[in-house]
Amino acid sequence: MSAPEAVADPVGAARVVAATATDSPSDPPGDKGPATTSSAGLLPAGVAHERFIPISRFEIAEHLTKPGLWPTEEIERATRFFHYLSAWRHIVYNERLAKLEEAYLPFSPDNDVRSNRVLSPEQRQAQLRSLVKHTGRLLEQANFQKFEMTDVHDVLGHKSEYGLDLHVDLADFEELQVYWRGATTIRKKKRSLKKLGLGSVEVEYPVFRRLFVLLKLKPEERRVREVILAEGCSEKKARGIVSAQRSVLPDEVTPDSVYIKLFKDIPRGDIEMVFPNTRVRFRPRDKLMFGATAGGGTVAGVVTTATKVMAATNPMTIGFAVVGLGGLLARQVTTFFNQRNRYMMVLAQNLYFHSLADNRGVLTLLANRAEEEDIKEEMLLYTVLAKESVAEAELGEVKSAIEAFLFNTFGVEVGFDVKDALSRLVTDGIVRRTPDGRLMAMTPAEGINHLDKLWDSYLDPKGKDRSLLTEPVSA
Repeated sequence: MSAPEAVADPVGAARVVAATATDSPSDPPGDKGPATTSSAGLLPAGVAHERFIPISRFEIAEHLTKPGLWPTEEIERATRFFHYLSAWRHIVYNERLAKLEEAYLPFSPDNDVRSNRVLSPEQRQAQLRSLVKHTGRLLEQANFQKFEMTDVHDVLGHKSEYGLDLHVDLADFEELQVYWRGATTIRKKKRSLKKLGLGSVEVEYPVFRRLFVLLKLKPEERRVREVILAEGCSEKKARGIVSAQRSVLPDEVTPDSVYIKLFKDIPRGDIEMVFPNTRVRFRPRDKLMFGATAGGGTVAGVVTTATKVMAATNPMTIGFAVVGLGGLLARQVTTFFNQRNRYMMVLAQNLYFHSLADNRGVLTLLANRAEEEDIKEEMLLYTVLAKESVAEAELGEVKSAIEAFLFNTFGVEVGFDVKDALSRLVTDGIVRRTPDGRLMAMTPAEGINHLDKLWDSYLDPKGKDRSLLTEPVSA
């Protein structure tokens, strides 16, 4: 369909976006270079496609300003409008990030500034709820998906890709939020038993390209009371259980702080490794080997020593036999701890290379990612609505056409969030609703002037207008 033909069709502009995605209609999807990033079979139940668009906004802007989508004289204006829109979205997220960082100050374990503010327990709880709520909103804008606790428990049971048996007690946390983005597979070389461990083969395993964790430990007294109720034990025993569970934590990890972590390329079977209270347990294979070697060797050593002691008449012979048995037992204990330390080293090494950001740095990175996702979604939807007004009832067709454009151009399957993008464009005044239920967007020239006025209003020294820096209204 040509551009003039599209203007006569209410959703023709969306079809132009999809139709001009490839140089030739006969080109198969994915032949343009990037590999198809389908997440089929990797997502939690109920998720069809991710909202995350794994293409940079620069590439999307380049494709959306190609000849054919705009009249020649409009291409430069459209490019400039996208630049203005990106700058405005940046200041919006800069404001939100500042508020989020202020809310995080009482809970940050990395504070290097002093504060004279004293918060009551009720105020701290209210601020904690606000922090969790707005961090969740930021993650949603960055197109992360939330793990419900049932999903977390399901994933914790997956087979480890690193050969570790990890265990984490989720009941130890007062606050726990887990989000993911980018469910895909990666290839990795692994030693093959078929080649007697002398060669390697490439295997595919599912990962989350990004995994976010926010957590806060329960106060010790509260956790002790919970253990007493759950186990029906004495307070002394409950304190011992809690102390043992938290023995793996560094001393500086306290229930007063909120810890925020962002990881990359975490195998789905190794999510336990991102929690601070993770404990490494021996696998059945290890237990069997220890039982066969350590158990058998110890029994043989005890029998041999007993035989020597009973037959010996010289005290030195008895002493040597006992010392030999002690050495045998020490070797078995050392073997046990060496294996455990090897597992801990594997855990620490892999976690080191998967870590992306901590605490306040995570909030900064998330604000940047949320800003990026908003800009991409808004450019795509605006390009459609700027061509022709669209009835709200036709948004489903617009959504499908944009998803087709992303697949045909970049080879990615995305569940485009059309309502979220529309809500922001409406909030900023770039798109308006007509009385008859249609959606009309400003022209690029009008949009440039409008965004310029928003900047002037924001920078007005007589009083900044922050009404457009809040969360978008519902679409």
